[in-house]
Amino acid sequence: MKTVEVAPDSKSYRVYIGAGLLTRAGLWLKEKGFSGRLVIITNPVVKKLYGDMLSRILTKDGFKVDTLVVPEGEEQKSLETAGRLYGELTAAYAERATPILALGGGVIGDLAGFVAATYLRGLPLVQIPTTLLAQVDSSIGGKVAVDHGQLKNMVGTFYQPRLVIADTDTLKTLPAGEMANGLAEVIKHAAIRGEKFFAFLEENLERIKSLDDGAIEEMVFQSVKIKAEVVGKDETDLGLRNMLNYGHTIGHAVESVSDFSLGHGQAVAIGMLAAARISNRMGILAENEVLRLKRVIEKAGLPTELPNLEVKEIIESMKHDKKVQRGTMRFVLLKSIGSVLITDEVSSSLVEQVLVNDEKT
Repeated sequence: MKTVEVAPDSKSYRVYIGAGLLTRAGLWLKEKGFSGRLVIITNPVVKKLYGDMLSRILTKDGFKVDTLVVPEGEEQKSLETAGRLYGELTAAYAERATPILALGGGVIGDLAGFVAATYLRGLPLVQIPTTLLAQVDSSIGGKVAVDHGQLKNMVGTFYQPRLVIADTDTLKTLPAGEMANGLAEVIKHAAIRGEKFFAFLEENLERIKSLDDGAIEEMVFQSVKIKAEVVGKDETDLGLRNMLNYGHTIGHAVESVSDFSLGHGQAVAIGMLAAARISNRMGILAENEVLRLKRVIEKAGLPTELPNLEVKEIIESMKHDKKVQRGTMRFVLLKSIGSVLITDEVSSSLVEQVLVNDEKT
């Protein structure tokens, strides 16, 4: 097992990373001073795989467990679903000291986190991510939100969990496509701030994809460590944390225009490579670095080219990105593997050129 301390200004917490950690959840909850009632929020698939087991473990440890089940799908990350969960929490007699355990992937983590942050002005939140995407990204850093219309994460807040339990055994039941989605965020972390980690991925992606325990634990640890360092210095995304948006300005727009038929990681992979090509055309990033990034993305089983989507719709969607300031889009660009710059000097026409001609590299 490995641990990472996340230390933003508001409240520090620990991330536990390793195999078989669900069995120790009750111990860590008690160490945090929790007792009595708690509520698990999950989806039907994760409930069957891990939720029922976790409930039995926690019940044996002396907790009274209520489990609230949300159907699968990004469309559930909504104010409507949050409203239904408020009603179910009321029916379960949840109190301000009742922990919410978010057991699942990014949708559950974001939704349950938003509900925890807003019900009774805030219930304790424990993130128990069961997908790679959630373990290395969405469960860390305190961003919780729901979607609004076709726009992702438009209604939300910053609300840090009390602890995060990343049981890497849960990754062994992930479909290959979901594993690849998570690898996009892993690659992003390595690309922006981890040159040695990027080299580790180049050398060990096959071990990771074959679910080698040692390689998986090291990958999650290194990725969480990078995100924790950034979040600890910029909790509310006012400066340095913007670098975590690498690939997301274009990626979120691609995801939205596809009506979420593309997975988050697939869209971010397209966005990362597009941003690298923009860097290259602006004379910032060397061609061989673009090719290194492309090879790793391909090896991870992620797309490198834009699917059949309307480029002008993508440009329009980008104008609604949360990083837009005074009507100007902000981009995170690579200077080299492991180093980035943040700029508002990328024109819409250059973005369009890169997306239209994305087969160039």
